[in-house]
Amino acid sequence: MYLKSLRYVKPKNLNKYPFNIQLFDNLDILEFKTPVTIFVGENGTGKSTLLEGIAAGVGSITIGADAVDYDSSMEAARRLSRNLKLTWHIKTRRGFFLRAEDFISYTNKIANLRNDLEEELMEIEDRYDNRSDYAKNLAKMPYNNSLYELKAKYGEGLDTKSHGESFLELFKSRFVSNGLYILDEPETPLSPMKQLALISMIKGMVKENAQFIIATHSPILMAIPEATIISFDESPIREVNYNDLEHVNLTRDFLNNPERYLRYL
Repeated sequence: MYLKSLRYVKPKNLNKYPFNIQLFDNLDILEFKTPVTIFVGENGTGKSTLLEGIAAGVGSITIGADAVDYDSSMEAARRLSRNLKLTWHIKTRRGFFLRAEDFISYTNKIANLRNDLEEELMEIEDRYDNRSDYAKNLAKMPYNNSLYELKAKYGEGLDTKSHGESFLELFKSRFVSNGLYILDEPETPLSPMKQLALISMIKGMVKENAQFIIATHSPILMAIPEATIISFDESPIREVNYNDLEHVNLTRDFLNNPERYLRYL
């Protein structure tokens, strides 16, 4: 456990986003009691907003290794973070912040980097055509090393796999022990089977002293063993049991009798 709790301090201007959403009317202290904490709730309840504020307060990096401090889309989160007083057991700089929508841009970035390196190698072949093999190989060395590191980390490339496979491959390559991972709807590109694979990874990382804070709509991820589940559907937010969640009961009822629901649509 790294992040122990947060305390929300109301700002003077309550009419400015994000402080004007209902979540912050009654938010006081939120404790992180277990290595995995899950935020659940309907769209618009503020779970992603609070998650982003925590990431900004922690000083997380994104999956692209860019600090949240320099992400223009996180301006509101940075404002919120100044009103979140974080308490730590032990502060860690390991880990990352992930929004599912950032993944595509990251895979494109990796693919473009690989293409640029390969083009540089081809240009060296042309420029060093009349030079010795030693000189040519020396010029190629930094580019070949970079390509080797990319392949060692991501295989043939995140962009060469299916969306779900590459998403899990990213986690495999970036999860390290003693990290704090803040994940916003990581189930988005994952099939139910791949979500189970992600749970297995999370369980493995918890054994290596990692902590997770996850916002999700997935009843599968909500079932992560021994996770603390925080519902944002009421104000103030509160801890709930898995079997009391509307997401879980609605999904269970639908799968047991889909015709009962579909006849009214």
